[in-house]
Amino acid sequence: MNSTKESPLITDKKTALRDKNVSGSKGLWKKVFVLALAGGLAFWVTNFAISRTPIAAEYRAALSISYLPMLVEALVGGLIIAFCVSYFLLRFFDKIPTKNPILKSVILSFVVLITVTISIGGPSSFLETSDVLRYFLIGTIFNFLRILALGIGIGCLYKRLFGSV
Repeated sequence: MNSTKESPLITDKKTALRDKNVSGSKGLWKKVFVLALAGGLAFWVTNFAISRTPIAAEYRAALSISYLPMLVEALVGGLIIAFCVSYFLLRFFDKIPTKNPILKSVILSFVVLITVTISIGGPSSFLETSDVLRYFLIGTIFNFLRILALGIGIGCLYKRLFGSV
């Protein structure tokens, strides 16, 4: 093979460099952890801001949710969701159909939002309240804002650390 030609397996030098930086078991998990911390923090800060509103107080009262345990649960839940989004962002970066890492992260976050809404949001609204639609919509909007912040946080940090493709 001619030494001046590129390998047919590597078509884009930027992509190859990013793959080299992201790949590797030890390197991958370190990057997942860093991105997950940023996403979890964004999720928790958004949750805290939402929790200070009167509508959130009404929502907590209707579903009998205590304030301090809710803050701790939001931190743990946000970290778990951020860990999953970060892992799939790094692992399947080229398979997600856009070039912007922030948009890629937000797309993955919306997959999580749909999953959370179906598995957690719906059943809790139906079991706990008499005004099902109202509290289902409030909970879905809260989750939308928190998970959107998580996705943007992960995507922005990814773009800052690794650049865009």
